[in-house]
Amino acid sequence: MITSFYPPRRTLLGPGPSDVSPRVLGALARPTIGHLDPVFVELMDEIKTLLQYAFQTDNALTLPVSAPGSAGMEACFVNLVSPGDKVIVCQNGVFGGRMQDNVERCGGTAVLVKDVWGEPVSPDKVAAAFDAHPDAAILAFVHAETSTGVRSDAAALCQLATARGALSIVDTVTSLGGIEVQVDAWGADAVYSGTQKCLSCIPGISPVTFSPRAVERIQNREHKVQSWFLDMQLVMGYWGSGSKRAYHHTAPVNDLYALHESLVMLQEEGLDAAHRRHRRNHQGLVAGLEAMGLTMAVAAEYRLPQLNSVRIPPGVDDAATRSALLGEFDLEIGAGLGALAGVTWRIGLMGFASSERNVLYCLSALEDILGRQGAAIERGAALAAAREVFAG
Repeated sequence: MITSFYPPRRTLLGPGPSDVSPRVLGALARPTIGHLDPVFVELMDEIKTLLQYAFQTDNALTLPVSAPGSAGMEACFVNLVSPGDKVIVCQNGVFGGRMQDNVERCGGTAVLVKDVWGEPVSPDKVAAAFDAHPDAAILAFVHAETSTGVRSDAAALCQLATARGALSIVDTVTSLGGIEVQVDAWGADAVYSGTQKCLSCIPGISPVTFSPRAVERIQNREHKVQSWFLDMQLVMGYWGSGSKRAYHHTAPVNDLYALHESLVMLQEEGLDAAHRRHRRNHQGLVAGLEAMGLTMAVAAEYRLPQLNSVRIPPGVDDAATRSALLGEFDLEIGAGLGALAGVTWRIGLMGFASSERNVLYCLSALEDILGRQGAAIERGAALAAAREVFAG
């Protein structure tokens, strides 16, 4: 007979999901009400306002898609890309490749701008792509590339798109809440994220925001959006203004309680303070890793504080190390993806999981496992180096 499921308690320091705040877990357990209940409609309005704060935007069309970040990505593409459109797609990791796939599924043509994995998107290459393809309608790029731990210059890239008369689609799945996201200041047109990373929330919801320029393009489409569920002209009827909402789908009521709580927590901490916390814990982790003898895979000026890509030492078994961390310490870190598989580990310090305690725990566990594997590391130096950063 199958019985109730009780998961083990893990410390999630991989690329996501990250540890969920107890406050958010508590919000999940509140009584379920109808998704058209007037009280729930009030909650929806508060979520929109809180998301506008997180995204730093006044966009009226700002809402949570009732599905993971991948659906938020698809929502941006299916609503803005029509058959025959030319889209410049930046690829410096796994998720740029997914953007290309979305463009092609929408019947568009993807013009690829490729950069080395572990390096940011080159604005010069993007400008050259616009020169070669002046009819490009959209520029798509990843702000914080989860597969590599690299941050690209979103402000410069969005400004390029605007100057060339194109819209911009921006992936902020890993950046929202962890580093600066300034949708209005960037001039970004369609931006999507996820709840399971720096927002300290559960997986399964994707915040999105669309600029007035993007909304105008959606409203003037000549072809139906290929996805009924993600068609923003339909979704707007449910997430629009006022108490009268058109039924579109049954919203994940308790999941939205959780999102609301996580956004209230972000508002209480403040965006600047949240960014400082992520940055400080990143600095402590890097100091410890380097004192141990490990090296980072991304140049310091482009590193994401919330997703740390570290090179695996020579002779160390990638899978065995991660398995030992999970089995002996209940600690999860991530493997490298694509070109970096077996070359790097990805250590996440995202949202609620970004804490001094977790940095010290990760360094201690990793030093123990690597020491027993005979890796050429400096034992006993990591914790002292991290503590020095935190003391300072």
